[in-house]
Amino acid sequence: MPSIETIYLGELRTEATHLLSGNKLLTDAPPDNQGRGEYFSPTDLVATALGSCMVTVMGIAARTHGFNIDGARLVITKIMTGEAPRRIAEIVIDLTFPHGDYPEKVKKIIEYSIKNCPVALSLHPDVNQTVTVHYC
Repeated sequence: MPSIETIYLGELRTEATHLLSGNKLLTDAPPDNQGRGEYFSPTDLVATALGSCMVTVMGIAARTHGFNIDGARLVITKIMTGEAPRRIAEIVIDLTFPHGDYPEKVKKIIEYSIKNCPVALSLHPDVNQTVTVHYC
């Protein structure tokens, strides 16, 4: 069964519907690629998916192992190649945890989640994934 239906609306814009919930998401090409940049671009969604996947896997681990990551904040930067073909060259994630007193075991679980979330493992190896973690 399909999980997403996407319709091309014209003018480099799409509308995707999550079929289970009915939630909708618009995309727009970025200004540096002939678009208006009024919504997430498809490549923005790839970068967003990587960060969201990492922190979701951490959330599952936190629930399983009894620690708290509520309030964790990710700042994500997507870097495109300068030459053709146009593609994502690097995704930089700056991850800050408001609870800085994690024991080493928890930090290891967090590091494992960063490297082993499904999106991280699905991206082409040429896409650099640079993650910096701050424990405040």
